[in-house]
Amino acid sequence: MDKKAVKILLNTFWGGGGWKSPHAPFSGDDFEYAKSKGVMFDPLTITHDEVVQRLHRMHQNPALKERVITAFLHSLSTKKVYLRSALSSWALTRKLPLHTYGERPALHANTSACGDCNFLRLQSDEHYVHTDMNVLNFERMKWGGVRHNWLLYCLMDLELLLQDENDNSSTDASNISPYEVTAEDQMILAKLLESAQTGDPNDSARSLEKRWKECLPSSKQERDALLEIWAAAGILVERDTPRKRKGGSGDFVFAAAWQGDDGYHAENAIDYFSPYLPQTSK
Repeated sequence: MDKKAVKILLNTFWGGGGWKSPHAPFSGDDFEYAKSKGVMFDPLTITHDEVVQRLHRMHQNPALKERVITAFLHSLSTKKVYLRSALSSWALTRKLPLHTYGERPALHANTSACGDCNFLRLQSDEHYVHTDMNVLNFERMKWGGVRHNWLLYCLMDLELLLQDENDNSSTDASNISPYEVTAEDQMILAKLLESAQTGDPNDSARSLEKRWKECLPSSKQERDALLEIWAAAGILVERDTPRKRKGGSGDFVFAAAWQGDDGYHAENAIDYFSPYLPQTSK
């Protein structure tokens, strides 16, 4: 990842006082440099149906799953937070069928009028016209993403993962190699999972965020993103037990209703991380 290009992206949206309010479309030498490194982009015009088709093609390659999982694990010790949300992007779209926006209209549209997207809690529009992707990549680079359930974010996230220049893998989707996973990554993973097993129904997602502070070097915003990624991926799942907080936490979307006695979903955790867990490692 080109450090100068990343700095240009981050400085476009973030300053000493927090959020800036830049206006797209962007231009100038800095923008052109960041764009040449695949970090910033021209406005995107695309349809929902084209996004679905591109996602479907990526999911046809079984090697994508291992790259997503190892990218997530690799990020834990390296603090490359931009590698984390591909786990939720992959999980949210892996069961998305090939479909058109109006094929099955949503009866009760919560995230989309498209029934298939709405069922999977994906936010989607029929048409995207001159859409700025830079703010989405800024959030991905800064914290590990924010709008994890946006269909367009999932597409960008997975495509950028395939184009990542931090290793020697080809950008050709037919030749996807995994990331290096170290013993430190595995240790952090074990700590994250152990911390989620609080057994206390009074513990909320916010409580877990604070517990995770001791597990890995991170900011509050990065841990919030990590909670959402795990919840969207089915690792932190609301069980069929009474909720201590009606309506859940407004700070989260997927992790809003999680509480300590839910723990983590062992079957899904093993499906993702089996080779990297102490009890299953060879």
